[in-house]
Amino acid sequence: MKKTENQMLIIFGASGDLTARKLVPALFSLFKDNHLPENFVVLGVSRSNLSDSDFRKKVVQESEYLKKKTKDLDSKIIDRFCEKLFYEDLGKDYDTSYKGLQKRITDLNVEHGTDQNCIFYLSTPPSLYEAIAKNLAEVGLNDQNTGWKRIIVEKPFGYSLESARQLNDGLHQYFKESQIYRIDHYLGKETVQNLLVTRFANSIFEPLWNRNYIHHVEITNAESGGVELRGGYYDKSGALRDMFQNHLLQIVSLVVMEPPIGSNADEIRNEKVKALKSLRIMKDEKTLHDNTIKAQYISSIINGEKVKGYREEEGVDPDSSTETYAAIKFYVDNWRWADVPFYVRTAKRMPTKVTEVVIHFKTPHHQIFKDSGLNNKDNKLIIRIQPDEGILIKFGVKVPGQGFKVERANLDFYYSSLVENNVMEAYERLLLDAMQGDATLYARADEVEAAWEFVDPILDYWKNGKGVKTYGYSAGVWGPTNADELIEGLGMWRNPSENLADDPGFCVIC
Repeated sequence: MKKTENQMLIIFGASGDLTARKLVPALFSLFKDNHLPENFVVLGVSRSNLSDSDFRKKVVQESEYLKKKTKDLDSKIIDRFCEKLFYEDLGKDYDTSYKGLQKRITDLNVEHGTDQNCIFYLSTPPSLYEAIAKNLAEVGLNDQNTGWKRIIVEKPFGYSLESARQLNDGLHQYFKESQIYRIDHYLGKETVQNLLVTRFANSIFEPLWNRNYIHHVEITNAESGGVELRGGYYDKSGALRDMFQNHLLQIVSLVVMEPPIGSNADEIRNEKVKALKSLRIMKDEKTLHDNTIKAQYISSIINGEKVKGYREEEGVDPDSSTETYAAIKFYVDNWRWADVPFYVRTAKRMPTKVTEVVIHFKTPHHQIFKDSGLNNKDNKLIIRIQPDEGILIKFGVKVPGQGFKVERANLDFYYSSLVENNVMEAYERLLLDAMQGDATLYARADEVEAAWEFVDPILDYWKNGKGVKTYGYSAGVWGPTNADELIEGLGMWRNPSENLADDPGFCVIC
């Protein structure tokens, strides 16, 4: 295991929801499991008037998000963790002099021996990234002559290709690309990382991972909830920006990429960029019309309760055409994937919360059991990212008795069966990687821009194209009725259940 050096984590936006909900619980788990270095300090920074003790109460001692983790623990362990947390009030604005912040960081470094190694975590709106980076640089807090300096930025990383480039250019004025860590919590999930291992560590899969054996690839990200309290943000974003451009294209890149030379960060990220650049960009209106579907959930009754439609949600424009469902069909222009269609969809208010990758293999060229009942029962490899995380292989077996009737059987593996292993949560893994300088699971500038290059024409068509329709679907069903038309000649999407091995195809609608 890599050594984690002494360091300080400075969190901008520390009084916000993400710090209390995700970052501090992840840090507490790392502390409890002895993953943090001996000399480690967290300095929360924001515009709220808090003392060190106020901050500790807010994010640890009185936090709803830490109750389960601290419930049966010795209070001394909690106290020792709290002693590592400090707070600095920036005043009214993030775009101000950071001389006071620099002095506080210097004092804490001397007092706690963090070797002048710093990570700056920007849990703030992207509009503040450049200003914060500039102000850090003005007081020398980007200087690596004395200890290393890293900066972590949250999504959304841009609203379009142009804005992503502006963000990259803004950060690159003050920090080198090697210092910048663009976090995507989806890549912190063990099952997403396991895509690489499933592909490249198993000779039963890698030789088949190409157009000769794979018929099509299907990726589903479904959420059972609506936009909830994010209506104002979501209405300016939509499903394509919120999930597809980042999380799902990251998964696509892991499915599509060529074998890297080795397992270090740059080699893996080089192949991911090549994969994203090989996606066939859709430019003409006919192609975009035929290969994309956008839709919105409408009011329905689920489990006896009325559920609001998207346009009725708080903060949403009553005439909004923002999509809560996006389904895209596309191709990859390289030898491995030539003519293999990819189908990716993401949506809210689905029957269940689930994310999975389905590899549909071709049927054997010579069919000797044509009348065996094997029609539409192709071999599948299903990689479940959440929930019920695991891997499922569907293959044909003979039904006992006379003749050769074939039925599909399951061969499955579940992460929950690894009881002796403590599987890190996404933010735990990603924070620890950044602390150790491992950028494998973080997006690089050219990777972000390559994803936007593919998505931008779709967004532009949906906004400005002629005759673009936003379909409706009842909350709690698997999208609009015409969604299956996207999968030409193949029947329908695999509509999964919450449990990996259950046969799909049902809806939870009352």
